[in-house]
Amino acid sequence: MNWRTLSALACGLVLAVPQGHAAEYPTRAIKLIVPYAAGGPTDVLGRMVGDYLGRDLKQTVVVENKAGAQGAIGAEAAARSEPDGYTLFFTAASLFVLNPQLYKKLPYDPDKDFRMLAVITDLPVLMEVHPSVPAKTVAEFVAYARQNPGKLNFGSAGTGGTTHLAGEMFKQMAGVDMVHVAYKGAGPALTDLLSGNIQLMFDTLGTALPPVKGGLLRPLAVSSAQRIAELPDVPTMAESGYPDYAVSVWYGVAAPSKVPDDVVQKLKASLDRALSDDTFRASLDKVGFTPLRPKSQAEIDKFVTTDRARWAAVIKALNISLD
Repeated sequence: MNWRTLSALACGLVLAVPQGHAAEYPTRAIKLIVPYAAGGPTDVLGRMVGDYLGRDLKQTVVVENKAGAQGAIGAEAAARSEPDGYTLFFTAASLFVLNPQLYKKLPYDPDKDFRMLAVITDLPVLMEVHPSVPAKTVAEFVAYARQNPGKLNFGSAGTGGTTHLAGEMFKQMAGVDMVHVAYKGAGPALTDLLSGNIQLMFDTLGTALPPVKGGLLRPLAVSSAQRIAELPDVPTMAESGYPDYAVSVWYGVAAPSKVPDDVVQKLKASLDRALSDDTFRASLDKVGFTPLRPKSQAEIDKFVTTDRARWAAVIKALNISLD
């Protein structure tokens, strides 16, 4: 066999190797990084999404909680991971929308380091208090807070997050003095609220509904434009005297920006199937996460850009900087 024959055989072998990534992807377990502590809404929702992806892609999806630094630790780990589709990032709005406007220096760039694959849900926040607080309406709470300046503590999933800024916005609009207590996720904050160590939270529905429906916490108002079906007797912030109070928290799935397009499309297709699946949607509704419908890449990009512009106006008006 001469060298020309060997060369031809080699070329044939190269051509026989499957080209592209998606045909064989995934061939091993996928890691889904959740940037907050276990038990909070991001973790609960992330695990539900990870479970669907695992079944749909026929591979194990392992959730890894990387809490701390207002989600930046998890975001940096995801951004610096190998861009092969085997590390995904379950993100909250604060990491893509708020952090870039609140901090001059971040260890990640949401626009350069990530591609948003899907927006799973977009939720209002619920103002909830411990039963020891003698207030059954927002007006009663404001009166009580003004009588006790600096004595009421409100918890959040972390400094600079949506649930933190929801409280800061309320403080300014209502003219009350409350102390912010930051936690490494909504789960630990909720635990302290239930025990009475803090007095209130502006919490997402996913974590707020179970203790509220169980009578363990008292809801005062919801931040949505209309009342929600799960708590029809709870008024909106607008009905409670604050028509300009508008806060929502969205969650989504992102991948490192350099993940190959064919792998991205396979992941996005799986996530779109989840958002179109009646059983999956019902499971989210059951725990307080109203699922969105699948969005095109252009629609996702516009959604994030619009939310960023809305919060930019709020942050500027409140003159908030966390550097």
